[in-house]
Amino acid sequence: MASNQSAQDVLGDKQLRTIAKVLVQKVKANTAIDRQIKESAQAKLRVIVKRILNEFGYPPDQAKITTELILLQTKVLAEERSEEK
Repeated sequence: MASNQSAQDVLGDKQLRTIAKVLVQKVKANTAIDRQIKESAQAKLRVIVKRILNEFGYPPDQAKITTELILLQTKVLAEERSEEK
């Protein structure tokens, strides 16, 4: 998110940190500890991420890319959690 220059210009670092914290909380609460996140879970997370970005006024020019990046990071997190077990 921070690599998006328009987001930095509009929101600033403090607001981006707040968005990141909210996203992490919501994603962790909605991520199944599974080898691979199922399509229905991905769709639910995609909606959650988009809503949060919209709620905080995240610039729409990079919102889709940011959403996909967050979903990719979610998959990595789920894999790490499953390996810890």
